[in-house]
Amino acid sequence: QWQLVESGGGSVQAGGSLRLSCEVYGYTVNINCMGWSRQAPGKEREGVAAIDSDGTTTYADSVKGRFTTSKDNGKNTLYLEMDSLKPEDTAMYYCAVQRCGLSPLSRIVVKMGQGTQVTVSS
Repeated sequence: QWQLVESGGGSVQAGGSLRLSCEVYGYTVNINCMGWSRQAPGKEREGVAAIDSDGTTTYADSVKGRFTTSKDNGKNTLYLEMDSLKPEDTAMYYCAVQRCGLSPLSRIVVKMGQGTQVTVSS
């Protein structure tokens, strides 16, 4: 069964940290392009981080220097470490297997998880 299962979301105060995990079944994180996106109420979904099969990472300007994505090939799991969180980071966060290509933050989604909610209070 091909699926992605996110976890680690929650409620934190501004300045706090969270670590999201994305367990991947049916795909191999080592050879696929992967990414994180988020969607706030009333807004379009936006890409925030991407990691290529060779480990190259890309971040949206809004999270650069605060978010870090990584993968554990042995556990077939993708991570998103989020530090210095701001209220504007509040959103549902999704991980996805993506079709590799240009524009890492807007690649075509092959499979996406159900999402995990992150809420940051001021």
